[in-house]
Parts: sequence; structure tokens; C-alpha cells
Amino acid sequence: MYDIINSQRVYYEHSGSGNPLILLHGWGGSTQSFAFTHQALSQNFATYSIDLPGFGRSDEPAEIWGVKEYAALLIEFMKKHSIDKPILIGHSFGGKISIYTAANVAVKKMVLVDSAGIKPARGLSYYVKVYSYKTARSLLELPLIRNYTKSIIEAYRKKAGSDDYMNASELMKKVLVKVVNEHMLEELKKITCPVLLIWGDKDTATPLSDGKMMEKLLHDAGLVVLSGTGHFSYLEKPHEFLHIVKHFLKDDREARS
Repeated sequence: MYDIINSQRVYYEHSGSGNPLILLHGWGGSTQSFAFTHQALSQNFATYSIDLPGFGRSDEPAEIWGVKEYAALLIEFMKKHSIDKPILIGHSFGGKISIYTAANVAVKKMVLVDSAGIKPARGLSYYVKVYSYKTARSLLELPLIRNYTKSIIEAYRKKAGSDDYMNASELMKKVLVKVVNEHMLEELKKITCPVLLIWGDKDTATPLSDGKMMEKLLHDAGLVVLSGTGHFSYLEKPHEFLHIVKHFLKDDREARS
């Protein structure tokens, strides 16, 4: 489905009923990145997945956006769809947007997955490189998730990676530079809702030390580490990831007969 938010054409998917829950993909991703998670959680929640502007089927922003602008679009999307106090689940860049949003509007709970938000220890070139198609493909072809990731692989091949970065529009290159250099330390301190942090202990893009720092800065947070996983921990161990998330949200689920 498409919607016009702040003059921006945005693609989104919605299914299920109950407490509202919004999934936000990482840089280079799309609604397909969380397809398995969306399907599973829509059994108990009114679940929304959004193609962030510049990704998937959504148009690029008209100017150089930062995290503030992406969060403003999310907040307007919530208003337009009468979404009050949603649960936010964000991976990487989507986590950074979730942090900014939760610092400025009421959020019921939040799940940050290998989230960006802490100043990167490495330079921009490395940050771009970790989203390479080869990296995404090696993760998405793991046996447990191979059956439902063909479309995700294609999306990463088209939108992610250092080669695609070089071929991306000049606008989106500038957006990436801007968002990578924005940090959420002060925003993290403002968040009062319960937060679940899920991290891969082998993550080299947003290392586990970032998750530990976020846990200290947040008022009500717990960190769960998925051993042997990297930056795409939710794809590497999808069933374990879902089990952890469902336990965190067990009191918020809509009962089904």
C-alpha cells in the first residue's frame, strides 16, 4: 500500500490487529527485510512495516534528510493512521530512527536490534562496506531462512553494498553521510519506555560494546546477546530472535481463540 506523508510517497504493509507495532528496516533494506518477523507478529499485533524514503518502493526524499526528518515522517505516519503509543522494532538505521522517535513521542515499548546510534569506531567507508551484497547474501542463504529470503536477497543486491553506494544517487550518498555522523546519546537518556536490546556478539558494524553502552544510558533496558551472529542477528537466528521478542511482548499480545 502507498500513502502520502509530508508530501512523501511511502510504501507500507499492514496486517493483524491488536496493539500497534511498527518494524523499521536498516540501511539498504526494505519491508522485505522483516517479512518473516512481520508475518509472525501480525498474529497478535496490528503490525506495520514501512519502506523508509530512499529504499524499497518508497520515493527518495526531496532533500538531504537526517534522522530527525525520518523520525518526523514516522510520527506523521502514526498520526495519519491513528497509531497511539506503538511498539517500535528497529534494526541498525531503523533502530536509530526508533531512538529519536521514542525520545520525542510516547512509545509503549521498543526493541533495538544491532542498532546504530553510538558514534562509530570506524570510518564511513567501512560502515558502507558492511552492507555489501556478499555479506547479506551469506547471511540470507543460511538453511533456516533460505525458503523465505529470495526477495530479500534481491533487495539487498539492488539497494545495499559499497558498489551500489557508488551507483546510488548523489542525494542518498549525502543522506548516508549525514545519518552516520548523527549520534543519539542525549536521545537515549530521554527514553523512559521499556527497551529490549538484541545484539550479535560478532557484529562489527555496530559492535556489542554499543549495545552495552545503550543499556547503561537507557532508564529501563535489558540486553540479550545472540552468540555467533553478526550485524543481521535477527536473520541469522530468526526463530531464537522471535522467541525473545515474543517473551518481551507477552503482556501486550492480543489474545486469539
